[in-house]
Amino acid sequence: MLLESFWAGGWLLAALISYFVIPVYGWRTALWLAAIPALYAIYLRLRLPDSPRFAAAQKEETVWSNIVKVWSAPHRKETVMLWLLWFCVVFSYYGMFLWLPSVMVMKGFSLIKSFEYVLIMTLAQLPGYFSAAWLIERAGRKFVLVAYLLGTALSAYFFGTAESLVGLMASGIFLSFFNLGAWGALYAYTPEQYPTSIRATGAGMAAAFGRIGGIFGPLLVGSLVAQGVSVTAIFTLFCLSVLVAVLAVAVLGSETKQQELA
Repeated sequence: MLLESFWAGGWLLAALISYFVIPVYGWRTALWLAAIPALYAIYLRLRLPDSPRFAAAQKEETVWSNIVKVWSAPHRKETVMLWLLWFCVVFSYYGMFLWLPSVMVMKGFSLIKSFEYVLIMTLAQLPGYFSAAWLIERAGRKFVLVAYLLGTALSAYFFGTAESLVGLMASGIFLSFFNLGAWGALYAYTPEQYPTSIRATGAGMAAAFGRIGGIFGPLLVGSLVAQGVSVTAIFTLFCLSVLVAVLAVAVLGSETKQQELA
């Protein structure tokens, strides 16, 4: 989870780029700057070795056989749970956070001020990660996920209904805190649902399915805004999406704290 906290560092850097670069040089320059880390990702993909446990357990099996195993009877419940969880979390995350500056503008603030306020909200992501990392080995993965997702849902609702700057900032800060804490728990919880032989396949498939939600979330917001749908209704939708994720974990999920991985 501590490694996952660097996501918040990336968000902070992105918020700083938005605040200082976009008003002067435009959004295209900001996108070029944000693309630079992708070069490092390519290097990691080529050079990062597999874990010794994976190498020891690996047999001559095809990708398709691993996919079939992910959906086999012993793992089907976990797979359904993870796919629901990932889709709802990614759908709401990108739908809310990519539109935060625009939502602040829609609430009546200037573009520069909107970037400034979003930057302040983003600062809450780091304590969100660290608090979840501290709790996850004490209270358990399932409890932390459910608690932080419930906090995300409530924060999303109050952000959508807030009218004052104080209300927007308070709910936005809590939204960042709980949502990114839930993300940290999600990345710790997901690979623990599968044995080593299919762990990467199972976790990767769940994350990939979630990215479909990440595509539709921002597009849906743009479509709803164009149709004149209120910010309150949009964030209520994301609140409900997160609550579906809560139900998926609460009903279908099992606790993996201190369990030895196969």
